[in-house]
Amino acid sequence: MSFPARRLRRLRSTPAFRRLVAETRLSPDDLVAPLFVREAISEPRPIVSLPGVVQHTVESLTAEAKRLCSLGVPGIILFGVPAAKDARGSAASDRDGIAQVALRAVRDAVGDELVVMADLCLDEYTDHGHCGLVRQDGSVDNDSTLLRYQEVAVAQAEAGAAVVAPSGMMDGQVAAIRAALDEAGFAETAILAYSAKYASGLYGPFREAVDVTIAGGGDRRSYQQDYANATEALAEVRLDLEEGADMVMVKPGVTYLDILAEVAAAVEVPVAAYQVSGEYSMIKVAAERGYIDGEAVALEQLTALKRAGASFVLTYFAGEVAELLGG
Repeated sequence: MSFPARRLRRLRSTPAFRRLVAETRLSPDDLVAPLFVREAISEPRPIVSLPGVVQHTVESLTAEAKRLCSLGVPGIILFGVPAAKDARGSAASDRDGIAQVALRAVRDAVGDELVVMADLCLDEYTDHGHCGLVRQDGSVDNDSTLLRYQEVAVAQAEAGAAVVAPSGMMDGQVAAIRAALDEAGFAETAILAYSAKYASGLYGPFREAVDVTIAGGGDRRSYQQDYANATEALAEVRLDLEEGADMVMVKPGVTYLDILAEVAAAVEVPVAAYQVSGEYSMIKVAAERGYIDGEAVALEQLTALKRAGASFVLTYFAGEVAELLGG
């Protein structure tokens, strides 16, 4: 009888051994919490399709930011839900719009203890639900949208955002935003570009969270990436970096580990991954029904995103996992 000379199982024999030789480590430092703040509500409002996640008031948002800070989570990204929407998404750049009010409140409360990011898009604010301005035929007008993005970026920076995160997938958006920020005196405001953002079926719960319905039953496939394509993602990333992005993102995360790994290997800037609403909700609902151990799967998926090359992960599990990890 012959026996293997090398036994890899020896290094898995105890929890201490597994920790000792672990190649990938997950910590609260790796997490960014997406948070929603809604105008004209008096108390936090649960989001049915995102169990455990709420639309915050400004006051509850500030309290949550402080809690996350105490858990060791280093960043949040803010999404605003206005009381009124219009074709231009006017509230997105209004100094007194909900996102700007909330940004100022959070920065006043936590200062630089958290990296406060702002999602930079129009879909939360438009009555048609698209990420940009639309023409009469319903198509998205790329170049006129860039002008709006410039206005939104400056408003967010003035309100205290340390990072603006353009997510609309318009051609030239990073260059336009960088130019506007620099001209307005915000050269130190960083840009996290949603560079490889796919037209995914996993965004449904998020759209409930920001009250978005795309007009006429439309979709965003004309500007978000086709999930059949990989090479295109690297081209998008390269263009965003040439235009001045400080960090890039792959979205969704777990479903696109191959893209994440390729991007991380190709660039020399931080790479974010977004564990999106559908990925989160599938874990939560399956756990509620007793099909899986939700905590174990959350940790497994977040570790997989780190293993694939993510510098940090945007996840609705941020606070929960930070508590599990002892942050």
